[in-house]
Amino acid sequence: MRTRLFIALGMSWVLALGTAAMAQQPPAAPPASPTPRLEYGPPITNEQAKTVAAAALAEARKSNYHMAISVVASSGELVYFEKMDGTQMASVELSLGKARTAVIFRQPSKVFYDQSLGGNMAFMSFPERPVASEGGVPIVVSGKLIGAIGVSGGLAYQDGAVATAGAGAAK
Repeated sequence: MRTRLFIALGMSWVLALGTAAMAQQPPAAPPASPTPRLEYGPPITNEQAKTVAAAALAEARKSNYHMAISVVASSGELVYFEKMDGTQMASVELSLGKARTAVIFRQPSKVFYDQSLGGNMAFMSFPERPVASEGGVPIVVSGKLIGAIGVSGGLAYQDGAVATAGAGAAK
């Protein structure tokens, strides 16, 4: 009988301490305010797309990467494409998918890759399924989204670096 009393008291004490500890936890931080979405601007021109692609190609050649590069307008339609010799065939569609992901969702495709690493796969239920891989980057001129570049053929960080170099060349 005495043993049961001590067990009951011990369990009550543990529960009381656990409840007190939980009561002392700071409240959960409010969710971060969403990043302001870019506004769509006029679609990228052929000349702008060629400039973006040329900068991306130069970056890829500098590091001896073999890449496919797609540039899409703010509508998501293909404006310019180039595939370097030796690029794997899968990179053709992947580069286009990454560019469309960046323009449709108005953010880099890497955002979806990062979410998947964190276990958030909710985007897989979207009607327009994003490509969850680094290498799709919005092209912004004068604060407006005019298109996006998608790059594929290297490792994720290589695709991202080449796409960023291309997007940065837009004027």
